[in-house]
Amino acid sequence: MHLNKSVPNPIFAAGVASSALLGLSGARLAEGHATKARRDAAGFKAQAFLDSAGLDRKIVEYRRADVIFRQGDACEHVMYIQKGSVKLSVLSETGREAIVAMLGPGDFFGEGCLAAQPVRMGSATATADSSILCIDKDQMVHLLREKHALSDRFIAHMLARSIRAEQDLVDQLFNSSEKRLARALLLLARYGKHDVPARAVPTISQETLARMIGTTRSRVNFFMKKFQRLGLIDYTDGLKVHSGLTDILHA
Repeated sequence: MHLNKSVPNPIFAAGVASSALLGLSGARLAEGHATKARRDAAGFKAQAFLDSAGLDRKIVEYRRADVIFRQGDACEHVMYIQKGSVKLSVLSETGREAIVAMLGPGDFFGEGCLAAQPVRMGSATATADSSILCIDKDQMVHLLREKHALSDRFIAHMLARSIRAEQDLVDQLFNSSEKRLARALLLLARYGKHDVPARAVPTISQETLARMIGTTRSRVNFFMKKFQRLGLIDYTDGLKVHSGLTDILHA
């Protein structure tokens, strides 16, 4: 379904064409919508705060491919990634997996418990050796009420996730699989947060990339070879993404 060919409004079409780039700066946009959060949270280190807050918390070590929680499990903790990376996914009744997000150090997840969700709506799986800080939901609610620096940081995080979800939907509906793959790689490399010529991507299979962008592994393989041939990615000491990959989003 190529909806981009039937968009009648040129202004809307222009917005769609730039949607992939907007997704790369979701955190910045979130902070733009929460200026006070940006000022108050500037220099705020969530990790240092959580370490010193006297929380009844636990740190759990997970190996790559370990399941952190499963869809349908009781929803009792908010989690914070100290190191490693985590895949959030949802499984349909027919057994089809959809990857919702790929998270890294400094990200919260499992926050559905704060909205009174009784069970997990999806699953979380470690995609690398990871250290996860687990915070009881009642303590997290107390902290968010009492500690404004943490609540500002958390609000900015949630705004960024919301904007990212909107951009993911637009990307899926209107962009080609090539552009979706380029955007996914740039997001995985956290392009734009610390501008460098090339950024490493956490270990990820082509099958996982295919599930993330809604295409086949063979299509991902085809475009990865194309990107490598154009010098936009390389496999020296792991997969690295070059800033020139953003040119695919403008094509």
